[in-house]
Amino acid sequence: MPNARFGRFKVLGVILKYRAYLFDMDGVVLDSMRFHVSAWKRAFLEFGLKVEDKILYLYEGAIEPGTAVELFSQNGCTITESDFEKILSRQKLIFRDRYRHRVRPYPEISRILQYLKDQGCPAALVTSSHMEILGAILPRQVMRLFDCIITGDSVQRRKPFPDPYSKAPSALCIPPEEAVAVENAPSGIYSAKGAGTSCIAITTTLGPEYLKGADIVVNNHKELFDIINNYITKTETCPRVLGCGTSH
Repeated sequence: MPNARFGRFKVLGVILKYRAYLFDMDGVVLDSMRFHVSAWKRAFLEFGLKVEDKILYLYEGAIEPGTAVELFSQNGCTITESDFEKILSRQKLIFRDRYRHRVRPYPEISRILQYLKDQGCPAALVTSSHMEILGAILPRQVMRLFDCIITGDSVQRRKPFPDPYSKAPSALCIPPEEAVAVENAPSGIYSAKGAGTSCIAITTTLGPEYLKGADIVVNNHKELFDIINNYITKTETCPRVLGCGTSH
């Protein structure tokens, strides 16, 4: 058994129910968060401001115009909403021009997704990024391994609200309690749990002390594969739902 930290899972008691796997993108599928953080820091510096790396990692996927002013002000970086809009625009441009070409999938992720496909287990990508960003950084050979893609511009409320992880199982015609999300940040964990799915967290960007809301915390993608393989080999099948459309 890998050195996973088990939370509320009854490992042999619940593995039979997971019929779909829902993956966050940044920090789970793509090794991209360090580049997003670097772009944020450069953008803030252009306005004479400094922000700690940890804040950017902790609030990954949940830095919204409506909450950013309070979030950054509480952490020693006082800005106005107008300031944030300008910083956000710069962050996007900096990421596009300086870092986008350096983003790569984690080496093990294609193996994990192909394994799920071979086993007949649906996989969804659930990200706060908009489709135009996803299309620019996610390789097509990885994109095709997903049965469903949920982006931030396809839901009314992004993470940490449950909307993204409610929509993904629905698109796969699978009850949320029969799906498990894979996340690396608190906002994604809150979103998944709020939607009624289970959650595996991976420590690619934050330590386990920040991921306590997940059911299981794994240290790396090898452990993630071992956990998924353990679930599937303990079941007779991992069937798709016939007659249910999926979306990209």
